[in-house]
Amino acid sequence: MIVTITPNPSLDRSFELERLFRGEINRAAVDRVDPGGKGVNVSRALNAAGHPTTAVLPLGGFSGMLLSELLRRQGIEVATVRLRGETRINISVVEASGALTKINAPGPELTAEESAALLATARGFTGPETDWLACCGSLPRGLAPGWYADLVAQVHDGGARMALDTSGPALLAALTARPDVVKPNREELAEAVGRELATVGDAVDAAGELRERGAQQVLASLGADGMLLIAGEGSWYGSAPVAAVRSDVGAGDASLAGFLGAGGAGPKALAAAVAHGAAAVKLPGSVMPTPADLDPAGVTITADIPLNRPLGGRTGRPMAGHQVGEREPSGRNCAGTGPDIQHPCTDSDRREP
Repeated sequence: MIVTITPNPSLDRSFELERLFRGEINRAAVDRVDPGGKGVNVSRALNAAGHPTTAVLPLGGFSGMLLSELLRRQGIEVATVRLRGETRINISVVEASGALTKINAPGPELTAEESAALLATARGFTGPETDWLACCGSLPRGLAPGWYADLVAQVHDGGARMALDTSGPALLAALTARPDVVKPNREELAEAVGRELATVGDAVDAAGELRERGAQQVLASLGADGMLLIAGEGSWYGSAPVAAVRSDVGAGDASLAGFLGAGGAGPKALAAAVAHGAAAVKLPGSVMPTPADLDPAGVTITADIPLNRPLGGRTGRPMAGHQVGEREPSGRNCAGTGPDIQHPCTDSDRREP
């Protein structure tokens, strides 16, 4: 059993159109609504792969009820913490070129009582039947940066393992509680260590610093330049080619699901993470890949990490034609054009306000 916790979930509405014209009426060719939020996507990807999962969610209003119903229709168990506020709705616009425009709502502000209820609900899943708790996304208004650290400690007290996919002060505060795996991207690694990362070797060093601060494993996505797993028992590098990208929404979450579903440690789990991320970018909206969508043969994993390989573009300034999903300083995502883009993992929907 893998339990996910998404403190700031959403309904994700996506539109596909030929081209977005600002200030004009635009007509979409495809319109879909999916359950959203990083932990929600991890549960959806686990469910698609046949792994039992429960999503712990603070939900409020009509959008919260719809989100819960959509998950239950997919066969995903939902543990709900009721909120007074309304669950947010996020908008994605995907153009034929691959360019992605996102509008993420801030979401409700949790009261002290709601924050305590969410923590207690998550703590209830730390028994021996739970293999992993995956806590994903930014913290909503009302939760202090140390909230994840408190949860990591309680998860370990209950005997379960903890995967954490967040950034900024929440990530740094949680490191002291020794999460079993953290999943930053290049931008978040650079932010955590306070410097730009110019090469794969720089990323390895930064991941090593996160381990020194408490993370037991670091699963780091580097956009077009691959994916790293840095752990006490070894370090590995993985990549996979993708010829055409349809949508990168939730692809990084699919990667984390693949990693945890494959045991959450070692090169086999890294290979599963890479395969899931590469498969997800070929699907519409935030649709999660099934086993039939995966191409394990296209994944390359090696312990011979290309330390001197330059990372495409300066940190925060992606180059034309590189990995879809790598964030610019504003939080926008690079469109990523060109043939055979390397897609080890993409993380388009992370760091909401």
